[in-house]
Amino acid sequence: MSFVAVNPASGEAVGEFPDWDERTLDAALEQVAQATPAWAATPMDRRCALMGKAAEVLRRDTDRYARLITQEMGKLLREARAEVEKCAWVCEFYAEQGPAFLADEIIESDAGRSLVAYQPLGTVLAVMPWNFPFWQVFRFAAPALVAGNTGVLKHASNVPQCALAIEEVFREAGFPAGVFRTLMIRASQVKRVIDDPRIHAVTLTGSEPAGRSVAEAAGANIKKSVLELGGSDAFVVLEDADLDRAVNNAVASRFLNCGQSCIAAKRFIVVDAIAEDFLARFKAGVEALQPGDPMDEATTLAPMARADLRDELHRQVTDSIEAGAVAVTGCAPVEGSGAFYQASILDRVTPGMRAYHEELFGPVAIVIRARDEADALRIANDSPFGLGGSVWTRDPARGEAFARRLQAGCCFVNGMVKSDPRLPFGGIKRSGYGRELSRHGIREFVNVKTIWIA
Repeated sequence: MSFVAVNPASGEAVGEFPDWDERTLDAALEQVAQATPAWAATPMDRRCALMGKAAEVLRRDTDRYARLITQEMGKLLREARAEVEKCAWVCEFYAEQGPAFLADEIIESDAGRSLVAYQPLGTVLAVMPWNFPFWQVFRFAAPALVAGNTGVLKHASNVPQCALAIEEVFREAGFPAGVFRTLMIRASQVKRVIDDPRIHAVTLTGSEPAGRSVAEAAGANIKKSVLELGGSDAFVVLEDADLDRAVNNAVASRFLNCGQSCIAAKRFIVVDAIAEDFLARFKAGVEALQPGDPMDEATTLAPMARADLRDELHRQVTDSIEAGAVAVTGCAPVEGSGAFYQASILDRVTPGMRAYHEELFGPVAIVIRARDEADALRIANDSPFGLGGSVWTRDPARGEAFARRLQAGCCFVNGMVKSDPRLPFGGIKRSGYGRELSRHGIREFVNVKTIWIA
């Protein structure tokens, strides 16, 4: 068998790569295992210097890597460039901040001297998705490697070129052989890798079913795991919101990456007093989006990553319409080649509809009407997911009070939900557990060791 990369804008195969047999996989794991002790013993300043070099490689070859991303999963080329640039930023962030984040912490006790040391766990397996094929990997790899861990990557099967290119970045930056390897394996082989004693922890970004499987395998082996799963982020618009600002951000937040983002705004919860005004402006913004070749700078709506994903999204939409949701605009595939779906809005979404309860991973916005602020909060928290959310109001204090009551890992007031190396990122409920980024992220895969000296 082999991994076949298919351009979602055309449906044409653009690359084919053989998957590994057990002997090849075992050899790669052994190489990483041999490199792990030496990398953990490498001085922090050297590890940070190499991570800074990785940022330089990313910036030097931004256009080449961006084109790989667009070719394999279809996002707009300018969005792909921004993704590669963000990867360079996270590498620089941990190269600069890693020493402070992992410095010994002196604690007063009955000892002559007592402290907490942060030491690497070993090798971390990363199981990563296709929607941000570079960023999802680097936001794990930059802190994990700076902390002294080695890393192995099982990437999504539809982005093999990106998976191999990421290994290339670390190799060209001068990292020792075996510190980071891409494993060309299938999902069915992940449990076998987690079971391997040469793996010490696992992190996954992906679907809820995949998260359950990885968590089960990690738990059976008593290995640390971090999960970032799906989201159905609320975008709450209160009656005193700046509607122009809210609508501009609503369009950007829902349709960035063709809506294929865990932290995209998905549920637009709008109070009745301004619902019609918001919807009219939102509809105009959505209908202005133009599908087309994602390599073309004039295109504003990319294709979905795969035709099967588009087909499942359309089933969710049609089932919801049959249950009473109102199709405001779009709500159908784009005719012709490629995995394109119209930029769409569903209004009058209510409990019992698939669109209310499920994550719609594509260019479809759902509008849920609320009586008032209290009702909006109730609806926002009426979800099995808890990744992110935003609230829009002219009163920052009101917005902060709302954000504190929103059940999510992060909440933005008058701002689009996004990840930032400086801030912790992760979810609650079925959106997963653990945190990435910031000082919290780099401490997920370390031994927090107490040292007591008489």
